[in-house]
Amino acid sequence: MIPYGKQEITQQDIDAVVDVLKSDFLTQGPQVPLFEQSIKFAVDAEHALAVNSATSALHIACLALGVGKGDVVWTTPITFVASANCALYCEADIDFVDIDPSTYNLSAENLKKKLQHAKENNLSLPKVVIPVHLCGQPCEMDKIHALGQEYGFAIIEDASHAIGGKYKGNPIGNCEYSDITVFSFHPVKIVTTAEGGVATTNSKELAAKLDLLRSHGITRDSSLMVNDSHGGWYYEQVDLGFNYRMTEMQAALGVSQMSRLHDFVAKRNALAARYDELLKGLPLITPYQIEDSYSGRHLYVIRLKINEITITHKECFEQLREKGIGVNLHYIPVHTQPYYKGLGLVFSQLDEAESYYKDAISIPLFHAMTEAQQDEVIKVIKEVLV
Repeated sequence: MIPYGKQEITQQDIDAVVDVLKSDFLTQGPQVPLFEQSIKFAVDAEHALAVNSATSALHIACLALGVGKGDVVWTTPITFVASANCALYCEADIDFVDIDPSTYNLSAENLKKKLQHAKENNLSLPKVVIPVHLCGQPCEMDKIHALGQEYGFAIIEDASHAIGGKYKGNPIGNCEYSDITVFSFHPVKIVTTAEGGVATTNSKELAAKLDLLRSHGITRDSSLMVNDSHGGWYYEQVDLGFNYRMTEMQAALGVSQMSRLHDFVAKRNALAARYDELLKGLPLITPYQIEDSYSGRHLYVIRLKINEITITHKECFEQLREKGIGVNLHYIPVHTQPYYKGLGLVFSQLDEAESYYKDAISIPLFHAMTEAQQDEVIKVIKEVLV
């Protein structure tokens, strides 16, 4: 089976983790700061805070921005559920903005219309908007940022798919158009730490808040304490935080992997360009890329032209898997999940997201993929569709 995504672990990565296992620190040692430094350097951000998952990063990002009961967060329905769940963890409400039919990202135009409608009808405006860079392709962040300035919402970029990518010539994660950016390092992502996440920001205040929240709300910084220190052992809990820390083993793997980030992304882009050519003429739509961007190419999503083929979406998916092609679907629209339906909220005008779900398929793409494997994927797609 050719998987839709797969990590690449080298001897360099293994040695880095083994060195940590032989060291004095398995947690809260020097590797996490080194990993954070590698992220800051790669994305040109002032601060990077490593945690145990991107879900944890999204959660504390919302908390750092003051999201709580009575607030509402808006995001895209075509994303992993964590992009929406993070608002619910904070007891806030969630709503969705429909996707762009070409990029499948949260549509800046639909966001503008939804904001105008909310303001004109005295409906709740979002405290935070979370655009998701689906497949690694950036959203139209300049337009979303301008709307944030106009309507007063903060922005968390969910860049779980997008490390190594660029928007208008600048690295995704530099927070030019957002308050906080979140990355994921799950094994199928571009860079892996097994499990792990990072939040970047250019705000000293937000970085300090994120730092507290990832480790129980505890500090040894006297400037943050309420009382005078009782001695060298003294610490204070000054906020209600969580145990979201990243381990030293994860961070060491991340440091090693980050040294190859640009090679990973370049290989993914080369494979995607090859797919674009080899899939021409088939009854499907290949991914559209916006100008002034460089995608991390985490995923390669095709959309079937259902009216031009003799099998259903489900049949195509199943036949591809039966023939050894490990396809997947990213994602089931979040608002259609039973839990979200049970919230009693009304989600409307998400037609593009629901249309996407009816014909989208993620085909294999990973930086260790060979052209022979890619040729096999193309061969089987042709067998199934033609």
